[in-house]
Amino acid sequence: MSRIGRKPIAVPSGVAVTLDNTLITVKGPKGTLSRELHKDMKVSVEENVITVERPSDNKLHRSLHGTTRSVVANMVNGVTEGFSKSLELVGVGYRANKNGNKLVLNVGYSHPVEINPEEGIEFEVPAQNKIIVRGIDKELVGATAAKVRSVREPEPYKGKGIKYEGERIIRKEGKAGKKK
Repeated sequence: MSRIGRKPIAVPSGVAVTLDNTLITVKGPKGTLSRELHKDMKVSVEENVITVERPSDNKLHRSLHGTTRSVVANMVNGVTEGFSKSLELVGVGYRANKNGNKLVLNVGYSHPVEINPEEGIEFEVPAQNKIIVRGIDKELVGATAAKVRSVREPEPYKGKGIKYEGERIIRKEGKAGKKK
């Protein structure tokens, strides 16, 4: 039995969960999330608890059990607290700023790179070398942070680029000098 899949999900006050066949909708103080779940997974909402059950022990159902429970738990967490990812810019002259709701990056190219946020995503720039991506959909926040990071991924020699906060870049030794 999946240890994660069998855990019940507590629904906090102020959050409404509606289940329409395989479509689950979660409404909370920060917004609304909807998602189509796999048709075989049995999700039930009773009072303030959501439970996820699988119909059999075949491999597909076992793999979907914990995943479905985590997706629903992330939806509930997202509409109450939200999610965020922090990124750091490392390099001389590398900086970020906001222009309206757009993120503008100067990361060593001949032109500034502009990134428009998708719906439900918000950029915050507390310092020139720090970016925070916020939203209620965990998957979308992670994908947007990865998109920002892919503009200039950290390189292994000097460590310059855009990296996640706390990410450790494995460094390589540079070219060896001539021996005399």
